[in-house]
Amino acid sequence: MTTLYAGIDLHSNNSHLAILNQDDKRVFHRRLPNQADVLLAELEPFKDKLSATLVESTFNWYRLVDCLMDQRYKVLLANPAAMQQYKGLKHVDNKHDAFWLAHMARLGIIPQGYIYPKEDRPFRDLLRKRGHLIRLRTSVINSLQGIISRNCGCNLNGNKIKRLRENHVAPLLAGQEDLALSGEVSKEVIDFLGHQIYRIESLVLKKVKLRKPLQCLQSMPRVGKIFSLPIMLETGPITRFKKVGNFTSYCRKVPTTWTRGPLMGDPTF
Repeated sequence: MTTLYAGIDLHSNNSHLAILNQDDKRVFHRRLPNQADVLLAELEPFKDKLSATLVESTFNWYRLVDCLMDQRYKVLLANPAAMQQYKGLKHVDNKHDAFWLAHMARLGIIPQGYIYPKEDRPFRDLLRKRGHLIRLRTSVINSLQGIISRNCGCNLNGNKIKRLRENHVAPLLAGQEDLALSGEVSKEVIDFLGHQIYRIESLVLKKVKLRKPLQCLQSMPRVGKIFSLPIMLETGPITRFKKVGNFTSYCRKVPTTWTRGPLMGDPTF
């Protein structure tokens, strides 16, 4: 039986589907809208012969990959940062990219991305939103502290600024209408963001449990449940990292170094 390999070059509103066989012969190509029913209809005649379907890990891969996996296609997620085509190519377009993905699937030399479990993604994304809101709140707090420091000649602790029951900002800027308004607006934004952060934390703590192997994280100073959960959800199963260095690199804790040999004209050693 002929074995087929598919590559899908995914864009924001359309995809290029390319299929080739085990001899690298092009069998099918079509540009399709990003609609699940349309894509599945085009793939259906080849389904029984498809050995792998390779999708590039772009910003919008969730829906496409979930759709294919629900229909029992063998899906591979390609890591675009680790895949580079030959830079001397004279002509490259979306059709070529799709067939190149299928070619990589046939060769079995794909730097794969991890397909994060569908059921855990909403909570991971929710905690990412929490981190985003915390950064926004910190930015507003820093700005407000700068205003107070410049105009009042004193420093106000961030924890005092965040308190809801007692407003420590208004008394410092009272009597200065423009500054008072700046302080009032900043405090309202800080309180609003704090409320949204609390809503996210409450929901996640109610629905997500820290897995046993990661409960030791809470033995670290200042690391409680809400700080442990993002680590758990961002890491996923630790077994997907073959070495400690792989996990360290995934956490962006490995410095990037570019090296090269001497070029023509470089001094000899």
